[in-house]
Amino acid sequence: MMVHGACHCGAIAYEAEVDPARATVCHCGDCQTLSGAAFRASVPANVEDFHLLKGVPKTYVKTAESGNRRIQAFCGDCGSPLYSADEVGAKTRTLRIGVMAERASLPPQRQIWCESALPWSQDLLPLPKIDKQ
Repeated sequence: MMVHGACHCGAIAYEAEVDPARATVCHCGDCQTLSGAAFRASVPANVEDFHLLKGVPKTYVKTAESGNRRIQAFCGDCGSPLYSADEVGAKTRTLRIGVMAERASLPPQRQIWCESALPWSQDLLPLPKIDKQ
């Protein structure tokens, strides 16, 4: 599936080919902190299937719990998270679904790091729903 991503301010844009069956929600503490949310939704793309169309992301290197050093790419102007990748020899980029035009077509197929999940994030369906604020 072809996807099109862009940061909130429009300074960075990309397109990529992804497999929707690999869409994932991660509940790890790093994803909570880096996204500012209870979890982060992502889908991987092979490096050769990812193409920047506009701008150059700013990067930050985070050492994961596993010891792997991961590049976190984001817009240096608006801060939108774009993707992560291994610092050395990356074969994939883990794209953040929230910045994609096609995000509604990429429902997560699995959840990872569930031991770190915030308890309240596991059952949001019963909450009142308001269409707009």
